[in-house]
Amino acid sequence: MAGSRFGSFKSEKGDSAATAVQRRDPYEVLGVGRNATDQEIKSAFRRMALKYHPDKSGDDPVASDMFQEVTFSYNILSDPDKRRQYDTSGFEAIESDSQELELDLSSLNAVNTMFAAIFSKLGVPIKTTVSATVLEEALNGSVMVSQLQLGNSVHKKVEKQSAHFYSVDITEKEAKMGLVCRVQSTDRSKFKLLYFELEENGGLSLALQEDSVKTGKVTSAGLYFLGFPVYRFEQNTPAAAAKDADSAFFKKLDSFQPCDINELKPGTHFFAVYGDNFFRSASYTIEVVCGESFPAEKEKLQSVEAKILTKRAELSKFETEYREVLAKFTEMTSRYTQEMQTIDNLLKERNEIHASYTNKSPLKRSSSKNKAKSPSKWCKGEEEKYHKKEEKKVKDQPTDECRSADEDSNEKKTKERFPRKKWLNISFKVDRRKPC
Repeated sequence: MAGSRFGSFKSEKGDSAATAVQRRDPYEVLGVGRNATDQEIKSAFRRMALKYHPDKSGDDPVASDMFQEVTFSYNILSDPDKRRQYDTSGFEAIESDSQELELDLSSLNAVNTMFAAIFSKLGVPIKTTVSATVLEEALNGSVMVSQLQLGNSVHKKVEKQSAHFYSVDITEKEAKMGLVCRVQSTDRSKFKLLYFELEENGGLSLALQEDSVKTGKVTSAGLYFLGFPVYRFEQNTPAAAAKDADSAFFKKLDSFQPCDINELKPGTHFFAVYGDNFFRSASYTIEVVCGESFPAEKEKLQSVEAKILTKRAELSKFETEYREVLAKFTEMTSRYTQEMQTIDNLLKERNEIHASYTNKSPLKRSSSKNKAKSPSKWCKGEEEKYHKKEEKKVKDQPTDECRSADEDSNEKKTKERFPRKKWLNISFKVDRRKPC
């Protein structure tokens, strides 16, 4: 069963138009309005996913179909671009083949987990969700919670697809000044930082979630409750935008969305660190601090996020201008290439016309092989003269027997005066008396 669930993380190809017509409105499936915030959509999805999860419903085919429908609807509404496309043109504007689902790694067997890890290493965006077992235990109030003091950090290691729960008590003054919870991992483990709300039955329901991101040599995640609108930013680039660098740039700030919870009330609050590695445990350090000690940072954060919002609005206008200029540039480039080709063809035709003004037939060039095989007569005559001179020199040279004693003595004197040197001792000095 685990294998089939892993295989369903992408919609099967070949979905017909009739199937698309039968699909229900994603807003209706999740039970939210069309103006629902990202956090409301995420909370509705987790609530329904927990209800219809295969681990809880067993082999119930109705629950399995409902779980797939809930997941499909969430994938549309959780992506700003796909949600905008659906709101404008419905299912026809959405490529269902590229729908990515969130995987519960705890429900996968070893083989499927290995494939998911390989795809993730290759850069394929694979979203994971918190284990249904962990969420159900939290909702039933059967999890162990550790007390965490403000300003103190705790370093621990959590097993994969498991969670460590922490509680933090804050006063009215601390709640007013704001609270920040940050988690980081020096060995770059993957984890999720979770915030839970206390239910009437004493259980904990998931309200906020932040996935860890790589920042330099560590992975980190944070939740900020500072009393003013704080924004969250998902750095995962949609697969469609990743193929087009321009689209990726202009859609980069689409996921910059406000958090629904900006401040906390006095009392006890619950956080958790969920291990999201594929095979090994995740080491982490968690710390909760009061915003009272960081007044300058609060002002800077407000200022920077306001500038990002302004830039996002400007980026939308700039995209329109950029597309128009790019289309014009592409048109001019194409015309430039065509004009250059036309001019070259006309000049070539003109040269051919010039060359046609002659009564001479075109000369046939002899091959280089024929030239090499038939040397000129001058070369043959020179070669004969050279051989005759060499034969005459040999005849004129005296033999050893006819040598006179004077010649032998002169040769001996010359050798004594200029003794023969070994080649290693040859002097490389140039005799200036002799012309070069």
